[in-house]
Amino acid sequence: MTETRDDNVTWLTQEAYDRLQAELEHLSGPGRIEIADKIEAARDEGDLKENGGYHAAKEEQGKIEARITQLQNILQNARVGDAPRAAGTVGPGMTVTIKFEGDDEEITFLLASREESGAPIDVYSPKSPLGSAISGKKIGETTSYTLPNGKSLSVEIIDAVPYGGA
Repeated sequence: MTETRDDNVTWLTQEAYDRLQAELEHLSGPGRIEIADKIEAARDEGDLKENGGYHAAKEEQGKIEARITQLQNILQNARVGDAPRAAGTVGPGMTVTIKFEGDDEEITFLLASREESGAPIDVYSPKSPLGSAISGKKIGETTSYTLPNGKSLSVEIIDAVPYGGA
């Protein structure tokens, strides 16, 4: 069986999908109305150049619109359910245990969308530098990735099993 890979897909649990959909509906409807009311109230206070409430409300409006766009993109590219995966191979939806080169401590985390933040363990994005470097690797393999400071760090895959939930 051939597994196709689409890097634009965000795998979400039904719970996470529903939570994001509800947030989008709130921000797109009542959220926009609330911020428009705040802007209008601040505008009524007078001179806009020195109106801190107006500027704060406009900044909040920008953040809301950015989050709406982000949620639309996530939900548009989302697939609900379990990502295709095989035990022993790192991929989205897997609980991964790694060990960094020169460090005896093992780190275990869920490789999934950051929108799965309700998981009881740390969540690392498959699109992060570490997530990208380890995706597709098998237990026992070592790979390296580039840190934000430009240095390279090697990591060994200790274990990769399907996430079993809370």
